[in-house]
Amino acid sequence: MKEKKIVITYGTFDMFHVGHLRLLQRLKSLGDELIVGVSTDEFNEIKGKKTLIPFKQRKEIVENIKCVDSVIHEQNWDQKIGDIVDNNVSIFAMGSDWEGKFDFIEEYCQVIYLSRTKDVSTSKLKKSLTNFLSIPRKDILNAFEILEQLKKDLI
Repeated sequence: MKEKKIVITYGTFDMFHVGHLRLLQRLKSLGDELIVGVSTDEFNEIKGKKTLIPFKQRKEIVENIKCVDSVIHEQNWDQKIGDIVDNNVSIFAMGSDWEGKFDFIEEYCQVIYLSRTKDVSTSKLKKSLTNFLSIPRKDILNAFEILEQLKKDLI
């Protein structure tokens, strides 16, 4: 009987977007089972990351993606090797933005870095949102008034 090929990855998965989905789908295609470690709010704080969506909700989102077989809590940097050993993991995979950072894991399983989805990232979404929110309310209302007038002119 063929041994099950288990893939594991980790991430924050804040503001879940199509880049996250495509990464998880590609990871699942590498094996028979996909385990996803979702970073807790406390761990993100240690990493200097601020999330918009609380851990419990991010975990629930990831748990309900059909290519994900199980979700674990990522609570610290050092748990990865234990997770790999405990779950008999064959492949540890991350996005290419982490290239080289986890090569030390190669003594436990294969390490793969996958390219990111072009032009999609949580950082870009957060930056766009911050830029939008910095526009004065008066300017936004004026823009809507102009759009409303254009709509009337076209009808």
